[in-house]
Formats: sequence, C-alpha cells, structure tokens
Amino acid sequence: MTEAFDAEPFDYGVIGLGALGSAAVHELARRGHSVVGLERFELGHRRGASHDTSRILRHSYHTPEYVRLTQEAYDDWARLTADSADVRGGEELVTVVGGLDLFPPDPAIPMADYVDSLSEVGIDFELLDADAVGERWPQLRLPEGTVGLFQEDGAIVPAGRGTRLMQQLALRRGAVLRDRSPVARIRDLGPGGVEVEAGGTTYRCGGVVVCADAWTNDVLAPLDYQVPLTVTLEQATYFAPDRPALFEPGRLPLWIWMDEPSFYGFPCYGEPTVKAAQDCGGPVVDPDRRTDDVDPQRLALLAEHMARVLPGSGRPVRSLRCQYTLTPDRDFVIDRVPGHEAVVVGLGAAHGFKFAPTFGRLLAELVTGERDAVSPTFALDRPALTDPDHAAHWLV
Repeated sequence: MTEAFDAEPFDYGVIGLGALGSAAVHELARRGHSVVGLERFELGHRRGASHDTSRILRHSYHTPEYVRLTQEAYDDWARLTADSADVRGGEELVTVVGGLDLFPPDPAIPMADYVDSLSEVGIDFELLDADAVGERWPQLRLPEGTVGLFQEDGAIVPAGRGTRLMQQLALRRGAVLRDRSPVARIRDLGPGGVEVEAGGTTYRCGGVVVCADAWTNDVLAPLDYQVPLTVTLEQATYFAPDRPALFEPGRLPLWIWMDEPSFYGFPCYGEPTVKAAQDCGGPVVDPDRRTDDVDPQRLALLAEHMARVLPGSGRPVRSLRCQYTLTPDRDFVIDRVPGHEAVVVGLGAAHGFKFAPTFGRLLAELVTGERDAVSPTFALDRPALTDPDHAAHWLV
C-alpha cells in the first residue's frame, strides 16, 4: 500500500465521472478548489446512465419539493450554458419543446399529484382532453378518456455531450480527471480528511463526493456502509418516421405515458429520428456482468405502444442499453454518510440527469461545509433506506 505521506494532495475528490460526478468536479473547480475526479472506466463510457444523445428537463413532477428543485435546475442549466462560453462559445444546452404528460383512464400514476404540485409552486400548465391533444398534435392517437397535462417549458438537454462539456469546463479550471482508475479503498482519516486508493495511486483529500451510481456500494464498503439499491438494464430505441418534419421540435412535444407500463419519447433532436423508451421495465442485473445486446421483447413492447399512440413514428432503426440505479422510493440521495461526514453521496435514482448541474452545486456545498444538509427527502437515514421491509415503488 502507498504510504500516506506519498499521497497526492487535493482539496476534494470526486469518485465517478458520469453526469453527476462531472457536475460536482466542475462546481468544485469553478469555486477555486483543487479537485481530482476518478472514473473506473474510460471517460464517456456506455456502461452507466450518462451516455447517448438526450434527456428530459421538465417542471412537471409528483411533489412540490421536486417541482421547486426543477426551478433550480433550469437556472443551473442556464448558468452552465453561460459557462460553456469558455469551451464552445456559449453553446445553448436547453432546447424547449414543451412537455406533455399523458394520463389514460385510471392511470397507475395519479394525475392529482402532478396537478397539485405544479399548482402549489405556481407553474402554469394546461389540461387537455384526448380530442384537444389530437387537434394540437395530430401525430398522437390517444384512447378516449386520456388527459394530457401540457407544460410549455418542457425541454431536451444533451446527455453525453453535456457530461463531456462539464468535464471540459472542469479541466479548464484546473481539475485533474483520471479515468481507468477504479477505487480499491477509501479510508476516513477523521480530521486528516479522506484517503482514496484508485488506479494504483493514493490521494489525500479534505472531503470526497461519491457519484459512482451502480458501483456506489463497492466504493462505500470499506466504510462499512451500504445503500439499498436495485440496478436494472433499460433500453431506448430510435424510430425513423417517413415524414420527420412532422416530428421536429415545435411540431411535437416531449411526452410521457403515465401508466404501467410507462413510456416516454422525444421529438427529433439532432437527427431525423424520434427516441422512445420504457421507464423501469428492464431486468435486474449485476452492473459488472450485464449485456449490451438488444432485448427483442422490450423492443416489441415499445414498438407496439409507438404504433398505437404515435403511429407515424416509423420503424425502429437502433436500440441501446442504459442502466437504472434505483433507490426503493426512487428519491435522490444527496447527503453525507452517517459517521463519515467528509464523505458525501449523490445518487440520481434514474431520473437525475435533468438536475445534473444542480446536483453538482449541492454536492459541492455539502462537501465544502457551505451547506449543512439538503433535504430529509434525500437523506441517507430516511425510512426507505433504513427499513428493510420498505416496499420498493419506482413509478413516479
């Protein structure tokens, strides 16, 4: 083992350089701290949940707390766009297309949760019956009794490109990023900080942020701390419409089918295809032994839904796999590890990308001591994470 006096010193370390970890590295670097980011695979890898082209940004959420957090997310994405002038000349990162939540009769996801939460926070929205949705967006074919909740600020943000941008900004501000550096051990030194062994090197940091997603418990194991997590393997598919102009931004909004099974989709974004996927439909997997092979059953289920609800979307042309790392209640984790106050954990529970710059800011504030806590909802000691009998519930 490398002795402590040989350790490379940094103010802070970040373990995991997907979207959340890259945001945390960037935020710490922009605040003037020395920071090292450690990634077990290559930067931009496809084994996690931060690759591919697009993710949804929206105000529409099931609790007022999340709706308020989306307000921060829009502000933080705007700040990241301004910061990107250092790298790409101020590239626009948020493409507003509108968002449409579709609630069929007797949906598995209660519409009242969304209506009440948006109303409490003061976010404008419209409720449209199936005929009104069809008049505005004739590409959609909805069952009678379906209600659409439209929120005009629904937007698309870039996935792999956005993560890469945050890494580039961090590097510009002096961060050190080291990929292919799996963490072998993490040791809490108390007042002496945190020691991390990764990729054959030992690092001494004042505090550490863990954004290792499906590998979070591997990193925390030396601290004798574990988070109840379930990892599933999901699948997104791109469809090629015969008339892609009908599916461009401005002609078609983002949409989410708020039932079981739940599906979601995008208008064309950077290419003449429409992307769609099922939410929480894939099998439970070991992240170190999963496959990238296309699941024909998942594809057939999605294609059937697309043919029924968005009949002009065309044939599937490619699919890719994506991991979900789920907490039992599907709420985030943004908290210090109990008993190890210098170690902070960030988990997006498979809906965190839209909040990535906000995660980076909050995690930076926690690890530096600028913030005592974020929210009991996102705490590691909440009942959903501490009660072994808590029943998992992922549809929100």
